Amino acid sequence: MRRLILAALLAATAPIAALAQTPKEQLMTAPAGARHYTISSTAGKHGDVWSWTLPDGRVAYRMSMSLRGWVTETDQVTTLDAQQRAIAIAIRGFTDVGGADENFSMDAGGVGHWKTSVDSGSAPAAGKRYNSYGGPWLAGEKDIEALVAAGPAGIDLLPTGHASIAIGKSVQIDGPGGAKTLKLAFITGYGFSPSPVWLDQNDRYFGNAGGISLLPEGFEAAGPKLKEIQEKATAEMVRDIAHRFLSAGNHSPTLVDNVLLFDSVAGKYLPNRAVLIADGKVAAVGGAGSIKAPAGATTVDGRGKTLLPGLWDAHQHVGGDWNLLQNLATGMTNYRSPGTLIDEGQDIYKRRAAGDLLAPDGKISVIIDRKDPLAAQGALTVSSEVEAIEAVRKVKAAGMWGVKFYTSMNPAWIAPAAAEAHRLGLWVHGHVPAGMRPLDAVRAGYDEVTHINFIMMQAMPQDVVDKANTAARLEGPARYGKDVDLDSPAMKAFYAELAKRGTVIDPTLTVWEPLMTSDGTAISPEYSPFADVAPPSVVRGWKIAGYPLSEGLTRDDYRKSFRKMVDVVGRLHDAGVRIVAGTDGYGLELVRELELYQEAGLTNAEALQTATIIPARITGMDGIAGSIAKGKNADIILVDGDVSKDITNLRHVELVFLDGYRLKGAELRAASGLSGMPK
Repeated sequence: MRRLILAALLAATAPIAALAQTPKEQLMTAPAGARHYTISSTAGKHGDVWSWTLPDGRVAYRMSMSLRGWVTETDQVTTLDAQQRAIAIAIRGFTDVGGADENFSMDAGGVGHWKTSVDSGSAPAAGKRYNSYGGPWLAGEKDIEALVAAGPAGIDLLPTGHASIAIGKSVQIDGPGGAKTLKLAFITGYGFSPSPVWLDQNDRYFGNAGGISLLPEGFEAAGPKLKEIQEKATAEMVRDIAHRFLSAGNHSPTLVDNVLLFDSVAGKYLPNRAVLIADGKVAAVGGAGSIKAPAGATTVDGRGKTLLPGLWDAHQHVGGDWNLLQNLATGMTNYRSPGTLIDEGQDIYKRRAAGDLLAPDGKISVIIDRKDPLAAQGALTVSSEVEAIEAVRKVKAAGMWGVKFYTSMNPAWIAPAAAEAHRLGLWVHGHVPAGMRPLDAVRAGYDEVTHINFIMMQAMPQDVVDKANTAARLEGPARYGKDVDLDSPAMKAFYAELAKRGTVIDPTLTVWEPLMTSDGTAISPEYSPFADVAPPSVVRGWKIAGYPLSEGLTRDDYRKSFRKMVDVVGRLHDAGVRIVAGTDGYGLELVRELELYQEAGLTNAEALQTATIIPARITGMDGIAGSIAKGKNADIILVDGDVSKDITNLRHVELVFLDGYRLKGAELRAASGLSGMPK
């Protein structure tokens, strides 16, 4: 979830890492009277950003934030020319993934020079603006002002890219000084989809609203209203796309013949098969050439291709309409969302059912956490066992599928809240609360443990377990993971009990791979196949230098610890523990997640089952989804290549059948911000 939250704020499209790490005590302190913005969510305040003008005319920014223990402390000084263009930028400090130091300057000849932790270079800067890799979020206001001034033509960016802004309707909100008029605008060029931003009545930057909001101090209460307005505007944009794809012409019968078919139930690939899709269902399955296409049907030659059940992402925090569209483009027809706001979940269900949202079908859980400065943003926060039980009932009443408990929960509340959830038929999963080990959580009622780092907590020192609602939940496994004996009697007994209890594990290995193994020299394997077809700003943000190293440890130590995370997935699988594939990201990471399962020892077919039939069974949807069989929903993908020989061919989506609608992969990719087929 963290990657998507950071991407949602315009001024920081990705986590930051850098060459140096200026300590907090050396960063600037905002003077009295400095402009003050706050970073907040429904869970409370998470940080502050200040801005002021230095005596020499330069503009200064200072940001301080803690998201559930992930700390950012940065400052920035920007030198502007007469046209308000940045001719020098100096960023210092650190974030949760490393030092943030970054420098940009423009020489007398108009050439821009930049250096970050992941890149450096020089290029003519005439008519262009430098798109900083990181820095305090509020500093992006200068770029927004430039976009407004440029009008529809937009501006070219350094190192590469182009951005523009479209200004929409005005609204009024209440603030400390009374009513204030704002304008909703959408920026393109920094991400896969248009990004909402709020301007004041003079078309100057006002703030960002969303799961996390950046707003002037005193306007925090307006965040939910602004978020609702921009989501309605986004819904209008994607509605036309949904209507175009979900047309009667795309719902005619389809016969896919002479194709390699993945039988997810048996875990086998069947050559030379034929599948007829009609009226939203699988109408027939048989040998190649054995099924006659009905009148008006589209026939697809499947030679050299693989037909599979649509993929599931078992850890996809849904909420963004554009991201759901992109999920379809990459072959995902189903998902589990382990943490979506109730109103957002209900809205997704409603618009999808009406045909106004082009999205996979899924099951949604809601996060429940204790009221605490380290509570999860977007959670229902509770202060007692009674409130925890009431929150569970609220989730059930809202029509959601499960509850996800979080790291700041009081361990004593888990068992009674989980018992109530089970009584109501809800799935129970989540992070392991501080002070508990995963087996404690399972014994208290967890059906599933989320994230492989929490599985590693079973072998962590007690001081790490006690601080699992802070960054220790990564730093502990990163430091000690390499030394864990995965085949010790204690660990074997752990795996055996999980298997006996039917516990499910959602590893999300692709969350930890870039943080623990990256050194800034290359894009992580989860994103590298998309580097040629994603927007330049997004691609640049994918290149990170990795989580800051603990004292006395090396990047190789962290890589060894990550290897243990991969290997423990194999041990769990061998012991009979069910694994489900999830990304906790865009969803683009799903195929890499399956690759890592193969590295852990699962076969190609076993890895693919974790993203097809297993999540379907867990959600109770295996009667209609998760496999290709007569009578089941036609949620199917056709990919170019033989997946049995190379699982990465899953990225080569040619057709997506969603509820029987025949959708072209190329058109879905184009609509969702991808310029072509990934590698």
